[in-house]
Amino acid sequence: MLLRTAPGHGPSGPPPTARAVRLARALRGWRRTRPFWAGALLILGGAELLVVPLAPWTVLVGLGLGGIAALGIGAALAAAGLFLWFLPHTRHYVGIHAVILAVVSFAATNLGGFLLGALLGIAGGAMGFAWTPAPAPEPPRPHSPEPAPLRPEGPPRSLAAVLPVVLLAGLTVPQRADRVPAAGTAPRTPTTVTTTRFAPSGLTLAGVEEVRTADGPRRVMVLRMRAASLSDYRLRTHDGGAEFALDVAELHLSGDVTLYLTRFSGCVQGLVCTTFTPDTLPVPPVVPPFVFLTDVDAEQALVTSDTIVADGLRIGPAPVEEAGP
Repeated sequence: MLLRTAPGHGPSGPPPTARAVRLARALRGWRRTRPFWAGALLILGGAELLVVPLAPWTVLVGLGLGGIAALGIGAALAAAGLFLWFLPHTRHYVGIHAVILAVVSFAATNLGGFLLGALLGIAGGAMGFAWTPAPAPEPPRPHSPEPAPLRPEGPPRSLAAVLPVVLLAGLTVPQRADRVPAAGTAPRTPTTVTTTRFAPSGLTLAGVEEVRTADGPRRVMVLRMRAASLSDYRLRTHDGGAEFALDVAELHLSGDVTLYLTRFSGCVQGLVCTTFTPDTLPVPPVVPPFVFLTDVDAEQALVTSDTIVADGLRIGPAPVEEAGP
């Protein structure tokens, strides 16, 4: 008795759906390397905000400024979703602003697309901000003839749960007094620094350390970054005698940039104004990776940078009205 098989499904030759299977695997791999569902929710929320003012029955409600705002916010949310798909490394910056736009849409449009668009935008922005990429696979270890040592049984995730707590606790522990920056000894009195806009790149709050001064060690906050741009930068010294003044229209720091500050105040994203000192840092210290500050006023003990570029530099004694006692 002979058995017949469908054409293309025999032992010879791949099945006709092999290309579709490869495409599905490629799409699955692409989806897992980015906040796909967060971007999908943002695109849906933006589309909902765009469709509501264009529907004929909304004439009863009246477009007005709410309809114009819905078009702008809807397009921005849809663009944010595309950013999460194709530029996943911008997820923190995009997620924060998407949530802000979704909340604003509730008041600026027809109740945020009758709540649906606003809720989708808030959920998508929060998911995009919280998404983290999967860890890269470890390289294969070379074969060893010796038997592997016995490991105690137990869930390995327990170490992963304890390690973040240990790292965060280490950030809040004061550093030793003999840990001095490479720049050397700080001045007796910190300099005063003001700038209208401070835009760092790769900003991290390293914690609290102590720097050496002529009057002994002083506690400072340590801010590290890859680069920073400062507009209308003004520096004034207060270390006794005649004061020294430095004014720069645009100051650009790049390389290994480290700021040692005794006080720092400014408006985050130009909206939320706050002041930090070594004794009033948040626990644990958290700084968004994409942030800029306006109206910055700080007391600076030291600053180190590989490269400093100053545009419009003016150096001289401080004006008499600005000089301290």
